[in-house]
Amino acid sequence: MLNLNKTEPEEGKLDLDLRRVNYDLDDKSHLRYGDWVTFKSHSSKKVRISRPESPRGENSDRQPQDADYPSLSYELESEILARFPRWEYWKLSLVNKRCSTLLKSGEIFEIRKENGFKEPSVYMLAGGETNWWTFDREFKSRRKIPDLPSDVCFTFGDKESLCAGTHLLVSGREIGGLVIWRFELATNCWYKGPSMVNPRCLFASATCGTSAFVAGGVGIMANSEVYDTAEKYNPDSRSWDPLPRMKRKRKLCSGCYMDKKFYVIGGRNENGELTCGEFFDEGRNKWELIPDMLKDDPVLTCHSPPLIAVVNNELYSLEASSNQLKLYLKKTNTWKMLGQVPVRADSNRGWGIAFKSLGNELLVIGAALSSASYSGNSMAIYTCCPDPDAIELQWKPLDSGRNRLSSFILNCSVMVA
Repeated sequence: MLNLNKTEPEEGKLDLDLRRVNYDLDDKSHLRYGDWVTFKSHSSKKVRISRPESPRGENSDRQPQDADYPSLSYELESEILARFPRWEYWKLSLVNKRCSTLLKSGEIFEIRKENGFKEPSVYMLAGGETNWWTFDREFKSRRKIPDLPSDVCFTFGDKESLCAGTHLLVSGREIGGLVIWRFELATNCWYKGPSMVNPRCLFASATCGTSAFVAGGVGIMANSEVYDTAEKYNPDSRSWDPLPRMKRKRKLCSGCYMDKKFYVIGGRNENGELTCGEFFDEGRNKWELIPDMLKDDPVLTCHSPPLIAVVNNELYSLEASSNQLKLYLKKTNTWKMLGQVPVRADSNRGWGIAFKSLGNELLVIGAALSSASYSGNSMAIYTCCPDPDAIELQWKPLDSGRNRLSSFILNCSVMVA
């Protein structure tokens, strides 16, 4: 690997020799030698397409230029492209065959991982929609991803989603039973499978780097028992590996990854509501119970699974009954109130709310507490850098009503790659 600067390059210009470039970049422009290709993001970057030097002694009919730009090796070219904003990678397939292969093979994402480049994007399915949308981190741009080629039962039924590396996994029920559909960022396509070892719904899930964990849930057969099984997804082999069983059977539970452990919190089983949590220590290959983790949470009828997210290795919860944000105090196994969030989690008992970690920020999407900035039933989007010691948290509104999607969020997952 070349010894290049491992940090994100400063805003500026990069000269890149791409040969035989005559593909459409958008509807109205063509790439030519000497053109600047702009990758739009919060810090715009440009790449100049330069003509390779003619063999010595060969006459050239090109116009004189200020400077000649030497060709770059494929390795250096790949390192440069890996530093572009990931949100703009779809344009690479329009440049030339080499760039398209770099993207679709997944090689460019491996280079990003080796260099520690991470860029989050949000995948979402809103109420009244059949198409998934993806948003950049600032919610300034959105794109509709290809239609999911499932049957009508899957399309209009309940679904659960999670991300693992550059894979978006969507679990739901088709006419023939429970299935998983997999969207791969590199190819921009949906694929069916792989099925879990124990297909399930109403389960807890969490993402750790390029892997993902699921636990608990229930089968779809009538009177199916609640599960205590758990599994880990490997995106490289596109397969699920079984994990040891949990201490408690639970469904409608929530999961997160913190302190290098997979946590499963809350839920219910045949004995009623569960206030305990537990975590899986992969190094020790065993589960540990956390009694009374949710003992102070009010129990609501038909409420959603706990709304939790981890930022900077701290666990936060959105209490659906009061719209209050809480911080988990690990040493005392208690929760600290941090103040109200600017969306209505209480209107549907926690259902229809997206509460996620977005880098070093909390992300919350739903119906706004105040309709001053959002018209009708449009979704409100806010982020916050949580400070446990702050007197009042500062929530930053994003989007300002530009994205006219429903405020009821069916599925939401954050992909970091």
